[in-house]
Amino acid sequence: MSFSRNNRNRNSGYDRRPRENREMFDVVCSKCEKNTQVPFKPDGERPVYCQDCYKENRPKRPSRF
Repeated sequence: MSFSRNNRNRNSGYDRRPRENREMFDVVCSKCEKNTQVPFKPDGERPVYCQDCYKENRPKRPSRF
């Protein structure tokens, strides 16, 4: 079986397209205190950010090379 980026993305099971029927949860951003929604149920132990604050606080990905 050949392996290419196209095959990997198609068969990985991970899909970045929005899910229309995905349950959203109302939260208050831990940084700016703006009301927002997230696609997971917060556990109350970790901070939850709105989209803008998450972009600023996103963990750095290690370099692969």
